Amino acid sequence: MPSPPAPRPVAGTPERGEMIDIGGDRRLRVVACGVRSDSPTVLLEAGSFGSAADWAAVQERLLPARSIAYDRAGLGYSDAGPQPRDSASIAADLHALLAAIGEAPPYILAAHSMAAVHVQVFALTWPEEVVGIVMVDAIPPEALSRKPVMGVVKGFERAAALARTGAALRLTVLAAPLFGDTIGLSGAARAEKHRAFSSPSHNHWSTEEVAAWPAGAEQAKALGHLDRELPLATVTAGRSQAWWKQMQVEPARRSRSGYAENVIGAGHASLLGPKYCDAVVRGIDYVRKAALARGT
Repeated sequence: MPSPPAPRPVAGTPERGEMIDIGGDRRLRVVACGVRSDSPTVLLEAGSFGSAADWAAVQERLLPARSIAYDRAGLGYSDAGPQPRDSASIAADLHALLAAIGEAPPYILAAHSMAAVHVQVFALTWPEEVVGIVMVDAIPPEALSRKPVMGVVKGFERAAALARTGAALRLTVLAAPLFGDTIGLSGAARAEKHRAFSSPSHNHWSTEEVAAWPAGAEQAKALGHLDRELPLATVTAGRSQAWWKQMQVEPARRSRSGYAENVIGAGHASLLGPKYCDAVVRGIDYVRKAALARGT
């Protein structure tokens, strides 16, 4: 079944961050925090249906270290991009955004959930620019070839399509106060999450990303494997079946500078919130120190 026509983005000016022209008559919204220094900049990639707002608590805890969060094409306040919205397209957009704002490497990439696929494609496309990776309750690209995981992915695709339909019918406006923010944010970031939850455009392009998730995993696979010397941390949430947790932490086990932490009380989304995000910051700090020790 073909996708429905993309809805027009909701007009508005973000209270946080700024809109950046990346060329091709497109702008992406970016939230840059902290000061530039000799330490690697932390690039924060949100999971499915996420945006820069997801990382607000983490960015606050990282200060004064430099961090960059942004809204992918069509999500949050950003203009839509060409299809398909696969990991190669997403990584290229991020690279163009960094060039547009003059944010020089080296970078540490932090990815929540589905975004692990995007950051692995980025890291393998520009390996000389990346000095470490942090996967936050993420699903590694290679896991998508496993039958049980593909079952989860297919179920999520169906749920995403329902969310798109609900947003198109404006049903999500009523649900936003209850379900729009499961991270536990406050202030402007919380308002952004509610806006995105209600937005037909945000839900449409998020669904397109979910549909391209398996293709992104294949793109990552085609690019090869991450360098075992690359520092890599996994930070996971809650209790789950042993095979799932082992799959999540496998990238850290493969790295010669690996780190793994599980936060029992956290949920998939609340791991990013103010109650639990110190664990995410610890993972980033570990990778930063390991990268600096390597002299990168």
